[in-house]
Amino acid sequence: MIKVGIVGGTGYTGVELLRLLANHPEVSIQAITSRSEAGLAVSELFPNLRGHVDLHFSEPDIDQLASCDVVFFATPHTVAMSLVPELIKQGTRVIDLSADFRLKDADQWAHWYNTPHTCPELLSQAIYGLPEVNRDQIKSAQLIAVPGCYPTATQLGFLPLLEQGIIHPLSLIADTKSGVSGAGRKAAVSTLLAESSENMKAYAVSGHRHLPEIEQGLSHAANQPISLTFVPHLTPMIRGIHATLYGTLTQPVDLQTLFEQRYIDEPFVDVMPAGSHPETRSVRGTNTCRIAVHQPQQGNTVVILSAIDNLVKGASGQAIQNMNIMFGFDETLAINTIATLP
Repeated sequence: MIKVGIVGGTGYTGVELLRLLANHPEVSIQAITSRSEAGLAVSELFPNLRGHVDLHFSEPDIDQLASCDVVFFATPHTVAMSLVPELIKQGTRVIDLSADFRLKDADQWAHWYNTPHTCPELLSQAIYGLPEVNRDQIKSAQLIAVPGCYPTATQLGFLPLLEQGIIHPLSLIADTKSGVSGAGRKAAVSTLLAESSENMKAYAVSGHRHLPEIEQGLSHAANQPISLTFVPHLTPMIRGIHATLYGTLTQPVDLQTLFEQRYIDEPFVDVMPAGSHPETRSVRGTNTCRIAVHQPQQGNTVVILSAIDNLVKGASGQAIQNMNIMFGFDETLAINTIATLP
């Protein structure tokens, strides 16, 4: 049994961590922090956890957190970097769901997040928590940077092709859609029901913060620089990421076999039968990424369809997958769930 702390428990990723960890047989949740809700019972804010999580929100206390075996950060960017150095110093393992440690280049991070990185010395130590790529490094890591939702769906779709060098690395396109929960739990006009329902729109076309993260991962997979046109869209659903990915083939290949073999041993990547079209509802509430690969008219364009739940495989579920790997548990423990339909 390991002791777990969660910093930032009032957002969607925080409550999703609680929902999943409450059923983890090897976890004892010791603390759940929130400066704004300190003293409030967790079940009062999130009634779905009544009878499952008997805790109150508390102010972050570094000594209490350091006494845990692992601490999750489900916080906005810049929060983790203010507390993580002390936890690392005291030997506590950290799994950060924010963007604070995803990029290896501190200057690039400062450019995209409009503020200097306060502990750049930890960027090289942080392991990027995409298990399908870094499983061995995750096992011994002290600091995990959990990938973002768009980067997870996009990278898992492109990886088999770039690793084998069979698509042009400088002409990649990612046409991606997200449910409104991806914007977080904060109040904002753009995510009001009357604004987002029965509507779809692109945003951040000139540059989204997830772009450098995706390019970093895909460049590593290709072993050379890549160029990606990344266009995100907001769709009128609560959960889900659907990525339609385009590449130009450089040689003939059996795409279906390539994808099936790449992910044959991956518990949370489902390569669907040829001709399939994965739906976001088929992964809702699960840690699964469903992928289908197409070659329209047998031309040189490959189309990959990748669907995940942005709050699970795109955030909290993947964070727990990392925790399971770090502590030697069954990788699927507490996250091997079935999607809810309808």
